[in-house]
Parts: sequence; C-alpha cells; structure tokens
Amino acid sequence: MSIEVKISKRRISYKIAMKFLHKRVEELKVNKGRELLWILEHPLTYTAGIRSNNKEIIDKKIKIINTNRGGKITLHNPGQKIIYFVLNLNKRKRDIRKLISTIEKSIIEFLWIYKIKGKKDGKNIGIWVNKKKIAAIGLRISKWIAYHGFSININNNLAQYLKIVPCGLDNQKITSVYNENGVIIKNIEKKKYQIYL
Repeated sequence: MSIEVKISKRRISYKIAMKFLHKRVEELKVNKGRELLWILEHPLTYTAGIRSNNKEIIDKKIKIINTNRGGKITLHNPGQKIIYFVLNLNKRKRDIRKLISTIEKSIIEFLWIYKIKGKKDGKNIGIWVNKKKIAAIGLRISKWIAYHGFSININNNLAQYLKIVPCGLDNQKITSVYNENGVIIKNIEKKKYQIYL
C-alpha cells in the first residue's frame, strides 16, 4: 500500500493540520486519495481530547483548542515532533490494539537510535523513560479510518507543561530526548523513522 510521507520544515498551525487530516479521512472513506504519514511541529498550542476536563487547566489564561482525538489535555510546542497519520484499517486488520502496539514499538525503536531506552506502561498509553513520559499517543477511528497520531518530545520547552495537567499526569513527570541524553535533533529523515505497518 502506498503511503504519502510529508515532512514540513515550517511550523504548521494545529487548526490547519486538522483541516488537512479531516479532508484526507473523508477522501479515504470513499476510496480516494492516499494514506498519510506527516511529520511536523506546531507553534505553542494546548489541545483538549474527548476525555479532558477543566480541572486539568492550571493556568486559566491559556487558550485551549478542543479536538476529537482520544485522551486528555496536552501540549504541542516547538522542538516537539508530531507524527500524524491517516490509515485505512479496512485494508489491514481492524485491530486498534495492534495499531497502538505498532506505534509504541516504532517510538521505542526511534528512541533507541539515540541510546534512549523507552518502555510501554501497562496502565497508561504512551512511551516512558525513567518513569517520565516522553511520547504521547492520541487517536480517533471513524469507519475504520485511523487518524491523529503521536508526539515525541525532542528538545522542546518542558516548563510549558506546568500550565496544565498533561494527559492526567503530574506535570513534572515529562521528559525529552534532550533531557535524557543532551542530543538536539534538528531533522528527522524518512530513513531514520518508519512506522512498521
């Protein structure tokens, strides 16, 4: 199956990215267009998934964008890599658990390139390093089209997490590639990152 791979060098606003994803979802529902893998960064943005509540907003002055992905409130900011996708599970196994497991495996393998040992958590979705979260996953499934994706903290400003309760967690239990080994990753190339689907 052919998957379009996009890597955006400039930061893309959250609303523009969502508009693009939703359009691709609707195309795939009627067997038009290609599946998508899109690597990008957002400017500073706080988003609230369908399981979030206002108690998770510590700084009431920040602007929150509501979204239809799973999960709670989280942060996107420069230095964090976002990997969005639009995948047609009708052409694969209709197995959401397998999809999440595949994403987790891909993140763990990516981190290992930089000698960081990421782990899954049996209770919480995402990837963890030394009991701190380094990657978050948020999905939505519509007529077996899976979309949204995941984020990996590379060298972003973690202090901006202090304004929320990210993913329902202690906001000081968040880490990044830079915090773990001092590496700043400027570019993520196609050959260095793959989703094994």
